[in-house]
Amino acid sequence: MTHKVPKDVYEAELFRLQSELVTLQEWVRTTGARVVVVFEGRDAAGKGGTIKRITEYLSPRVARIAALPAPTDRERGQWYFQRYVAHLPAAGEIVLFDRSWYNRAGVEKVMGFCTPEEHALFLEQAPGFEQMLIDEGILLRKYWFSVSDKEQLKRFRSRLDDPVRRWKLSPMDLESIARWEDYSRAKDEMFAHTDTEQSPWFVVESDIKRNARLNMIAHLLSTIPYAPVPETTVKLPKRPPAASDYQRPPRELFTHVPDHAARLVGDKEADR
Repeated sequence: MTHKVPKDVYEAELFRLQSELVTLQEWVRTTGARVVVVFEGRDAAGKGGTIKRITEYLSPRVARIAALPAPTDRERGQWYFQRYVAHLPAAGEIVLFDRSWYNRAGVEKVMGFCTPEEHALFLEQAPGFEQMLIDEGILLRKYWFSVSDKEQLKRFRSRLDDPVRRWKLSPMDLESIARWEDYSRAKDEMFAHTDTEQSPWFVVESDIKRNARLNMIAHLLSTIPYAPVPETTVKLPKRPPAASDYQRPPRELFTHVPDHAARLVGDKEADR
């Protein structure tokens, strides 16, 4: 049985890995590398939390998240992969797909949002599409976050009473509870066609969130041949003396936000 990493150990190792992600970012930016990371898995499997930890200290100019909404009518008339191509990285960029073109093999297949013919065509084309990305020099990594039915249900229930996380519980999430086996079959079929030697799936056991985040980030770093790049020395310039001909306008001329923090401090003092 796998045990949860203690919180202090988790936080220390997470920060070490996040520091390495910054090193990776600078290598990507400097060398012009292109990185694509695909995050897939069941609802509430922990994809979003992991992505949040990955990007926490990274520059949004280098590392960005692609979380596409439902396709528009125009996009439905395009080649299926077309709208995803628009979000691929340019030189020196990292793109994290919070769900990806694999929507067609999962939710679209299970919920009937695509035809059986469209689904079959996707399974046929996906390996070739990914091979084109790899041949182009893109570093592609695909992660499947695996969560048990009991843990998924536990996480859904926790969202019901959480005012800042309730938005994560969509009608589609609720529908996935009743269609657990349908999603399992769809995932198995997807793996059979797209878990290739050139573009394999890496499965992240995610019943324990802390462990899953550390495992996934450590693995990602281990698969990319990055190296530290020389740092430029930064020196703060000396502040010039104040100009004798400049006088700051009175504060009363500007509209300031109310001091909400001071009110909180006052309330706290009054309670003592």
